[in-house]
Amino acid sequence: MTDAAEILEQKAILRGHMNEIRSESAARDPDAAERLAARFPVKLFERYGPVVAGTMAIRDEIDSAPLLSRLARLGARIVLPRVEANGAMTFRDAAAATLEKGPFGLTQPSAVAEIVRPNLVLAPLLAFDLRGRRLGYGKGHYDRAITALRSTGRVFYLGLAYAQQQVDAVPVERHDVLLDWVETPLNSVPLFLGQAVAR
Repeated sequence: MTDAAEILEQKAILRGHMNEIRSESAARDPDAAERLAARFPVKLFERYGPVVAGTMAIRDEIDSAPLLSRLARLGARIVLPRVEANGAMTFRDAAAATLEKGPFGLTQPSAVAEIVRPNLVLAPLLAFDLRGRRLGYGKGHYDRAITALRSTGRVFYLGLAYAQQQVDAVPVERHDVLLDWVETPLNSVPLFLGQAVAR
């Protein structure tokens, strides 16, 4: 049986490898974010909106800004994550918010922006697999936030990635929360079906 220390070591090794893969993918495909936005299934927004949580991209993450702009034109209320002083992640209205620098290189709404509960959460990642397992940066912010949201109602948890970020298996810990779906510039991956769907 794999123990906790071994899982953490496996995650650390995979993070190093996937940082390189994501960086290479971003360099090779500068138009990826626009293609992802153009092919994003509107049915997901119609079913799980209207409040959509996105992010301001950091490092080599695929940029969600074109997609958020498209969804806003369709009537979405856009919220962005904020890491609070106690380490919790909240989602705050981005429409009139003053943005500021947060921990880990984040750009986030200020503490005076309204906290709003999202129905559809778009999350960055380093790696994913077809069981819905997501590798993030290791701080657990999204796992805790999604767990808290699901304790109060429905929320759809969707990863944004380059197709090259798919791996055979992501090591998991007990607290890790599974994704419902992953969207890439090349395909949709509805994880509750366990298969990728090219469009």
